Amino acid sequence: MDSLPRAFLSTPPALLLAVRRLLRPLARLLMSHGVNYPAFAELAKEVYVSAAAHDFPKDEAVITDSRVSLLSGVHRREVKRLRGEAAGRGLPPAAVSLGGLIVARWCAEARYQDPQRRPKPLPRLASQGGDASFERLVEGVNKDIRPRAVLDEWLRLGVATLDDEDRVRLVEAAFVPANGLEEKAFYFGKNLHDHLAAATHNLLDGRPPFLERSVHYDALSPASVEALRTLSRELAVQTMQEINRRALELQQQDADRPEATQRMTFGVYFYSQDEQEPEGPATP
Repeated sequence: MDSLPRAFLSTPPALLLAVRRLLRPLARLLMSHGVNYPAFAELAKEVYVSAAAHDFPKDEAVITDSRVSLLSGVHRREVKRLRGEAAGRGLPPAAVSLGGLIVARWCAEARYQDPQRRPKPLPRLASQGGDASFERLVEGVNKDIRPRAVLDEWLRLGVATLDDEDRVRLVEAAFVPANGLEEKAFYFGKNLHDHLAAATHNLLDGRPPFLERSVHYDALSPASVEALRTLSRELAVQTMQEINRRALELQQQDADRPEATQRMTFGVYFYSQDEQEPEGPATP
């Protein structure tokens, strides 16, 4: 750790090692899309300014650029510019907002489920399936969007397929596009942000702590990993569907309550790696 900049000397070494490790896959992703270190540094500068402006206790009613500069280490002129440019960012793609609502209802309401409570194939038109049709499903979420337009976009993204009986089938029991970088990138940012935010809350001794657990084993054969992957996927789908059903019920109950201002995220993941092909050293 002798090579660390002087500014890091008061930072717990274990925290720096953890941050270096979590940055590794992010660096690989960014470089794969042509984002080099200077571009990343500019992005990180903006994030530091935003965090200093919004995430720290402050005495004054409106936090000043000078205070943000002091907390973040970014020059005050840059703080002023970056705070002005940040307005309006972070909105999800329209396809994600609408698609997530449609899939949530498809996975939660009994009329759209099979006897095993899984999302069933839906007749494309109301003339074919009545209220339990894809057309009625979309109209129940947004009457201003043509169901055919939603279907065409989902077919492009790989979210749904159309079978020989003109029924729409959901490819996954969650909105995870097979194609479409914009949509996948949105969920990448949302899911990892919330996971990291939960872990950060716990690391800072936030109370009550958030659920943030994992199971990890090594010395496994490829066949064993594949068996665990399959089991994890099956259990995850069941759990996600149950959480989705209950969340939709509670959201409908809370519709007229002024205190209904909270949001939540529940997620699961699975990862495996050949230990003979390490990610690389955690320290230089």
